[in-house]
Amino acid sequence: MTSTRLKGVIAAIPTPVTPDGEPDLPRFLRHAHWLLENGCDGLNVLGTTGEANSFSASQRKAVMSAAAGELDRGRLMVGTGAPDLATTIELTRFAHDKGFAAALILPPYYYKGVSDEGLFRWFATVVGKTADAPIPIYLYNFPQMTGLKFSPALAARLRESFPERIAGAKDSSGDLAYAAELARIDGFDVFPSSETALARVDEDGYAGCISATVSATAPLAARLWKARSDAGLLKAASDARAAISSVPLIPAVKHMVARLHDDPEYERLLPPHLPLSAAEKQTLAALDPRSFTTAPA
Repeated sequence: MTSTRLKGVIAAIPTPVTPDGEPDLPRFLRHAHWLLENGCDGLNVLGTTGEANSFSASQRKAVMSAAAGELDRGRLMVGTGAPDLATTIELTRFAHDKGFAAALILPPYYYKGVSDEGLFRWFATVVGKTADAPIPIYLYNFPQMTGLKFSPALAARLRESFPERIAGAKDSSGDLAYAAELARIDGFDVFPSSETALARVDEDGYAGCISATVSATAPLAARLWKARSDAGLLKAASDARAAISSVPLIPAVKHMVARLHDDPEYERLLPPHLPLSAAEKQTLAALDPRSFTTAPA
């Protein structure tokens, strides 16, 4: 297993798509390079912002292959979760074979009301079936989407049972008290989903953040990571995140990336997501994505 432990500012990168609905790999790589050159410590490929669960397994593999072929794999986490074990195992093994630093795995999100014991057995099966492809695994807690939550007791049990594989969690619940409780698990790296949590890294013990809005605000978030007590940076990051997330988030991030690169092709989405309306775009009009591009201090 790789000894790499991801830390710092990680952008949840969107996946551009072609008019035919295929991953637009050249545009994906262009923005990935921009992020890694403008303050990001790493990228979360094919997460929620990357519309992973709107793509087939073969399409996801195409994005993974492109990323692994051109980017620093030691800085890449990739979403490999699916509702079924077979696809999750297949994609997790593929991520290992391509050299990704980590896999981010959702719980099996179709069934609701699943017990901690059921979730433990599901993840234990993933770990067991990928024993010869031992990529580090981060639990993806996003109960608003999945209807399931990793209890701190379950996260601790998984970490204790599989210390060489279960490395931490991305928490998209927005509940920093919960995230801080997870961060108290020994050897368990926690990444809240907002860059504003970077101001609490020293207090709560986070490993960094994994954020959708960082895909537009990377240089600003990088400065906040380095100067966590800077109230001005925190306010700027908070204001930018609040503005972008005041409208549908995935379309908003793609809209901001399109403006950053002066390329409207970045705005294209897969159904069921819809482009921002004219009124929603007007909400973001005063927020210039190029205003964040000063090199990190």
